[in-house]
Amino acid sequence: MSVQTPPKRPLVEVRDLKMHFPILGGLLRRQVGAVKAVDGVSFEILPGETLGVVGESGCGKSTVGRAVLRLYEATAGSVIIDGEDIAAMPAEKLRQKRPTMQMVFQDPQASLNPRMTVAGIIGEPLDEHTDWSRARKLERIYELMDAVGLNRDFANRYPHAFSGGQRQRIGIARALALNPKFIVCDEPIAALDVSIQAQVVNLLEQLQDDFGLTYLFISHDLSMVRHIADRVAVMYLGKIVELAPVAELYANPLHPYTEALLSAVPEPDPSIEARKDRIVLKGDVPSPANPPKGCNFCTRCPKVMEICHRIDPETIEAAPGHLVACHLISNKQTAGSTGGPEAERKQTENQQGEVA
Repeated sequence: MSVQTPPKRPLVEVRDLKMHFPILGGLLRRQVGAVKAVDGVSFEILPGETLGVVGESGCGKSTVGRAVLRLYEATAGSVIIDGEDIAAMPAEKLRQKRPTMQMVFQDPQASLNPRMTVAGIIGEPLDEHTDWSRARKLERIYELMDAVGLNRDFANRYPHAFSGGQRQRIGIARALALNPKFIVCDEPIAALDVSIQAQVVNLLEQLQDDFGLTYLFISHDLSMVRHIADRVAVMYLGKIVELAPVAELYANPLHPYTEALLSAVPEPDPSIEARKDRIVLKGDVPSPANPPKGCNFCTRCPKVMEICHRIDPETIEAAPGHLVACHLISNKQTAGSTGGPEAERKQTENQQGEVA
């Protein structure tokens, strides 16, 4: 008799995370509104998994990453990492938790102190969280430089002497210094040349295998996310509109916004690219300080219905592991579950009405 392996417990559990930035006005600088950068985001990440987060600029991707690590104090929601809710954790206990969760920042130049050497930058977490001897710290710094593909002779050089890709490797080595379990990669390749992007992504994959890392990988590059991620969350105006395994999402996108994003991904085969239908969204992204009533995407959706302007759609599981927040999918499931001659009659009447 075979023994079934119990399901893995998520390393990261985010529940209804909100990050609202206050808008102040008047002589007394009172709050007159709020920018809803993140507005009720929920997801889980299993140990050793990579969850990709994609969406347009300003949709709240980077804010989610910073709020998850509590670099921002979230307005509401819980963030449970390795069984502990860091959103409600006292400051001193949070500091003790920091070694297990780290971040790789978007801009490798701005995130490195120009007055510190490579050895100083990589070794700074060791100075803060360990009482190791100088020799042991230096040994660890060299190990990390080897792991990310940096020459040990560069240890006493300053960040200005390196290319963008080398600077990002320094940032990755710093993030690995304390053997974290979870790393937020906030658009780590956005500021790099195209020829270097693949090298950095391959390095992240290799480090994940070597050290058993778990990633939240934030990017606007859907092709690169397809390469590195196990599951993908699509964000629009502070909310996740679709979340699914990477193969399922790219083969069968259900939300109109996801369809539009994927239609913009270029195909390497010119014949396929020529036949592909491009979905061009009209209008601008609404302000997160004044989102539309109902579905956030209703002002730009090519398949908008009357209900979309009134009610915010609930997130449903359209297929195993495939979550989507869209009235189109809800209506299809309702019609399918109702079944029978009556449902078929109503569907026929609707189709006749559309033709008329």
